[in-house]
Amino acid sequence: MKLLRTTLAALCMSSSLAATAATPQPAVVTLKVHHFMPHDSVTQREFLQPWADKISRESAGRIRFHFFPAMQLGGKPSQLVDQVRDGTADIVWALPGYTSGRFPLTSAFELPFMNRSAEASSQAMWDFLQAHGQKEYQGIQLLATHLTDSVLLHTRKQPIRSMADFAGLRLRTANPVQSRLIALFGGQPQAMPINPVPAALARGLLDGAAVPWDVVTSVKLQERVKYHTEMAEGMPKLMHAALVVAMNKARYDSLPDDLRQIIDANSGRALSARAGRLWDTGVVETGRQRARERNNEIHFLAAEEQQRWMDAARSLDGDWVSEVESKGYANGAGLLREACQLVTKYSGQAAR
Repeated sequence: MKLLRTTLAALCMSSSLAATAATPQPAVVTLKVHHFMPHDSVTQREFLQPWADKISRESAGRIRFHFFPAMQLGGKPSQLVDQVRDGTADIVWALPGYTSGRFPLTSAFELPFMNRSAEASSQAMWDFLQAHGQKEYQGIQLLATHLTDSVLLHTRKQPIRSMADFAGLRLRTANPVQSRLIALFGGQPQAMPINPVPAALARGLLDGAAVPWDVVTSVKLQERVKYHTEMAEGMPKLMHAALVVAMNKARYDSLPDDLRQIIDANSGRALSARAGRLWDTGVVETGRQRARERNNEIHFLAAEEQQRWMDAARSLDGDWVSEVESKGYANGAGLLREACQLVTKYSGQAAR
């Protein structure tokens, strides 16, 4: 009898295991995330990684993320949008402005003195590109759009306190709008990705750089410059770099409905606002602290001088309108007006 009971128990356990084995387990999706900043940068440590972790938890581990920072999948930062479009990466964090002329609508939010708050303008950019950005981001599912903290001016040998101080300075720029502004003020723009900038400063090939505090700390730029010039308190910021979190559209569409819903619930305008808020706050104070630890000097532009800069920079609005219309968009002035209205909507203060 004891033998019979043991045999029956074994048969029941065997049947249970067979049934479990026969039950199909949900497939695990692993998404490759590619970007150009170091693994310990604010971008990955405080923005992308927490976002990915939250999605993984909510999907019960069915969505996983494999990060490739610092261009580990190859290519250049300017190729990231193409890489997500062709499937080299599933998701990228990219700066479209690295590719001159291909993302004119996105560049509206990089115009000088357009923004006061990255949090507000990141939401404005999301709404604007959802309405008008289909052509620029064909084959791509936008997950977030955001601005960095404001670009400011970092120089090796002399502070910039007035427009006259730009004369002859070779300053690194990240996008065509920045290059036009530096040239307009009398400087010599040097367009290049961020990674070669510290070495170029050390070798005397650059006199300074136009970058936000976030980038300063990520590549230790405070060790290569002495002076930092910010805009006047309470006035519009000099300019921002516009970035996107983008996913290959075919890869997104291939996901089961419930997984797409989890990604959607953690993306969009809310994620854009969260990114902007991150760059508005802790990033700036950390950058200033690192500069002060080096005994660097931080200067704030006088309000009267900034107004002169703002008046001179208005000519770039017309350049933007002309460029947008040359790309086949009708009523560039109307598009710029709409972008400004969205900035005003989310910031509570008039753009420009």
